Amino acid sequence: MTGAAAVCAVEALALFVWGVYLLVMGLLGRPDSPQQAEMGGITLIALGAIPLLAARGLLLRRSWSRGPALITQIMALPVAYTLLTSTGGLIPAGIALAALAVTGLVLIVNPTTTEALGIRGPAGGA
Repeated sequence: MTGAAAVCAVEALALFVWGVYLLVMGLLGRPDSPQQAEMGGITLIALGAIPLLAARGLLLRRSWSRGPALITQIMALPVAYTLLTSTGGLIPAGIALAALAVTGLVLIVNPTTTEALGIRGPAGGA
């Protein structure tokens, strides 16, 4: 449970950091499109709230937190693939993101986690 929450927290931190970077560069830097950089930064900061809330919910053993945590991991996989198929310095980031997302998925769907969250299968776990 703690591992799954840690994965979500790391992803939230990465989204926040990248969002702040884009926002600052949009405001102070010389991007091709300042408005696009600023909006991208704001969007990433807002998206970082989803895995952060999921991490908190997992730590508090709230059953609702499994959905946002799963969605975050599933959404990270295409991003990791895109980074892996790029060139240069983005490939290591893709490897790290893919490993993090797969680890998160495994931890979140683990029967121990499901049981700790009080989630029962169809027919009430019978």
